[in-house]
Order: sequence, then C-alpha cells, then structure tokens
Amino acid sequence: MLLRDAALDLLLGSACVGCGEPGRLLCAGCAAGLPAAAVPARPDPCPPGLVDCRAAGDYDAVLRALILGHKERGLHALRVPLRDLLLVALGPALAGLGGPGGTGGLVLVPVPSRASTVRARGHDPTWTMTRGAAAAAARCGLPVSAARLLRLRPGVLDQAGLDTAARAANLTGSMTCPSPGLRRLAATHPRAQVVVCDDVVTTGSTLREAQRALEAVGVGVAGAAVVAATRRRRPSGAGPG
Repeated sequence: MLLRDAALDLLLGSACVGCGEPGRLLCAGCAAGLPAAAVPARPDPCPPGLVDCRAAGDYDAVLRALILGHKERGLHALRVPLRDLLLVALGPALAGLGGPGGTGGLVLVPVPSRASTVRARGHDPTWTMTRGAAAAAARCGLPVSAARLLRLRPGVLDQAGLDTAARAANLTGSMTCPSPGLRRLAATHPRAQVVVCDDVVTTGSTLREAQRALEAVGVGVAGAAVVAATRRRRPSGAGPG
C-alpha cells in the first residue's frame, strides 16, 4: 500500500499538505514537528459524565490539514501519520498494558460515520485510522484491537455548522450498539477496556453519545482518544467565563 501511495504521489505531482512543498503529502520537516505526547482534550463546557479524553494536539495548522486532506480530499496516504497521531493520543491508555496489574487489552471503537457520507467519500476515515492504530500497536506486541461496535440511527444530520446545543440535540439517542458486535466482544475480549476514537473533538457531544450507547448495553468505556481538539475562541473583548 505504501509503495502504491508513493507511486501515485509521483504521478500526480503532490505537495505537502502542511507547507505546500512539492513532493510527499507530508514533508520531513512537517512530519518532524508533529506532536509526540498526548494532551488532555476536555471541551469547555464539557458534557456531563464524559470520560477522560486525550488528543495528540490542537485542531490547527498541520493536524487540521492532515485530517481534512484524508477525510475530504481522499488523500489516502495520510492514513499513516493520522494512525501515528492517534497512537500518540492513546499513549496513556497503552502505557497501562502488559505490566503487572495490566488490563486484558484495549478495544478501540471508532465513532460511526453516516452511511451516505462514507459512500460520498468512498472510504471511512475514522475506521481506517482506528483500525490502523490497533494494528500498529498489535505489531509491537500490545493486546490492542479495533471493533466497529456502534451504528448511527437514521436521521442524524451533519454536525458541521451546528452550535453546542444543536450538536447535543442532533446526537442524543443517535447511536446504537447491535448485539452481534457485543457477542463477538464478549467472546474474544472479555476483560478488555474500551476506548472511543475519533478524528476531532469539538463540543464532546459525539464522544458522549458514543459512550452512552456503549454503556447502555453494559460496555464500560475507559476513555476517549482523538487526533485533534478544537480550542474555543472567545469574541474579542470577552472576559473569562
């Protein structure tokens, strides 16, 4: 897959999504500047009861370009740096594996995408990124896997352009956890901890709904991990609040 991506880059004359330098989709300089440690990603205000969430960094600059390039422009080679950034966000959860008192492993559960959106894009970027992170961790000997446990009910709107209240209302009760996935999880990973994964956290409504849907069927959620977190910007002159 990497050789194919490299060949397509040469054929199409690609440029770095971060700085525009001709060549690879992510140049060596921009790659070297990517975050290497997870940071807390707690929305403000935060949905009540949201589990601990970690991100690789802010939804800005190169991270924003990587996410949009992969998701909206179909630049599939970017799945590799995005996979690695999700692994950065998962660092605290991965650190608890393998040692004395460690868990029975991690199961990474991606936030589901609307079927119409997946068809329009031709791929499911969140699942690709989550599955890639799990596979990379497993190659290092860690007990990590990925599972598509969640589904969206019909009628969920695109979140783009919605404010905090509208996002919460749009997503309330929007996700389900069908029983076949639960049976597979119980059979293969009875002691595993579940971490919900997404590309970006904004208000936290999506992650909180995913957490609710899993907990409603008895699946405990240990945390959430995202590539990037948006930072809310106050209007000019606004005081603290």
